[in-house]
This record gives sequence, structure tokens and C-alpha cells, in this order.
Amino acid sequence: MRLDKYLTECGLGSRSVVKKILKNREIRVNGKIESSPKLNITDKDEVLYQEEKIEYKEFRYYILNKPAGYITATEDHRDKTVMDILPEWVVQKNLFPVGRLDKDTEGLLLFTNDGPLSHDLLSPKKHVDKTYYVELENSINDEDIRKIESGIDIGGYITKPSKCKKIDDNKINLTISEGRFHQVKKMMHGIKNNVTYLKRVKFANLTLGDLEIGQVIEVNREDII
Repeated sequence: MRLDKYLTECGLGSRSVVKKILKNREIRVNGKIESSPKLNITDKDEVLYQEEKIEYKEFRYYILNKPAGYITATEDHRDKTVMDILPEWVVQKNLFPVGRLDKDTEGLLLFTNDGPLSHDLLSPKKHVDKTYYVELENSINDEDIRKIESGIDIGGYITKPSKCKKIDDNKINLTISEGRFHQVKKMMHGIKNNVTYLKRVKFANLTLGDLEIGQVIEVNREDII
């Protein structure tokens, strides 16, 4: 693999950024400063950036704090997609979103090129938890919470048991292990209520933490499950 492609794949930045790094003589290969982007790199070579070792990874994992107004798709001819938010050097890694968030929904969205992991995270058999912060049009009472947690009819289907924590009169944290279309909104309709704001705050073992809206960070596989 060419050195410039290797550095991009390792997450140092876009091709233009990598070109500048090489020009500034900030890369060492096997102890020698290297500025040629054409140098062939193998898995036996040691590559350092600012004296720190960098390594190529076959699979990459990034999380985005998705803003509202973007659809979860890799491309669309009408609407802006979540791919439009990602930095160029991340997009170049042929990533795809794991699952989906509605256009008006904010929060944690995972991107990867790891197909098997994506399948496991989305498989109904795996029961992977997803937690949402939900603001409602009307107040919610204990009976509503009981219905939500025990399973609620969302139109010919009874949801699996979930966890619902009341934060305020009209605010809850809802944890579900399914991912049906508009499920959270339909569950709230089932108690005669409407969602006014929805944000996913946790997916599997991943949490938003202090990640700002629209910000992207790389995570490790072991952080996810």
C-alpha cells in the first residue's frame, strides 16, 4: 500500500492533510524520515508520526452525535445524509451507518466497515440495548410507564419489555432492545402521547458522553460490545 493511502487509512486525515504531513517531514518509516507518498508500505514496516507509532486497521469504528435534519443513508438525491456530516477522511473509509435514526432524531450513530459486527448489533436475536432521551407533549404517569415496560401494542405488534425511567413530568429515558420503524414514537402513541424531541444517548456499550452535536470520534471495537 502506498504511504499516503496508508496514512489516510490510519486516520491521520484527508489526502491533502497527509500530503502536508509528508511535506513537513513528520513521518518516519523504519527510523528514517520519509516524504515520498509513493513509498510502498507492508505490515513489516514501522511507521511513526511525531514519534508515535501508527498502525493500519482493517475495521474502523466511529460515532457521530447526529443533528436533526439529516437522513440515515449513505446517499440520497433529495435530502442531506449523515455522510455529509462526516469529515472527508472518514468518508473515504467506505463506512456505513449501523441502523438508523429518523431525520428529526438526534444522537448516537455508529459507523463502521465491519459487516459481521453490524449484523450482530442489529440482529433481533442479540437483544442489543438502545437508550433514548424522550421529551413528550403531555405528562407521563406511573400507569403509562407500566404499560411501556410490560410491552405495548404499536399496531399489530406487542413490543418486548423495556425500561422506562421518568426524569420529569414529560421527560423519560427509554431503553429498548428492538429497532422497529418509528418504534419509540409508536410506543408513545400507544399511551396517547406524542414525542416532541428524541435523542439516542446509548447504543450497546457506547454512550455520547461529552460528544458535541455534529462531532465525530473514533472508538475501538471493545468499546462497543
